[in-house]
Amino acid sequence: MESSSERRPSWTFLTNHARVLVAISRDPGVRLRDVALTCGLTERTVQAIVADLETDGYLTRSRDGRRNRYEIAEGAMFRHPAEAGHEIAGLLSLLAEDTSPLGR
Repeated sequence: MESSSERRPSWTFLTNHARVLVAISRDPGVRLRDVALTCGLTERTVQAIVADLETDGYLTRSRDGRRNRYEIAEGAMFRHPAEAGHEIAGLLSLLAEDTSPLGR
């Protein structure tokens, strides 16, 4: 029998869209393949999420040589009425911080 610490949680606080946005905020030149690995998603799902985020104005994509580079829109706001009036920048800066020991 599994203990509660061995089971995978059935829900999480952040959506997949938020996780992808955090991963991109950590490294604007990241490959979507790497975002998929980090977020535990398929590459196709990450591509669809990035397309959603672009369509709704949360980020823009540009070419940098053979790679894509992403820029998160300044002043982008949360969409849900419960968070209305709050910018996503605060959440991203909190979650994008280097949390490894000694900042390495």
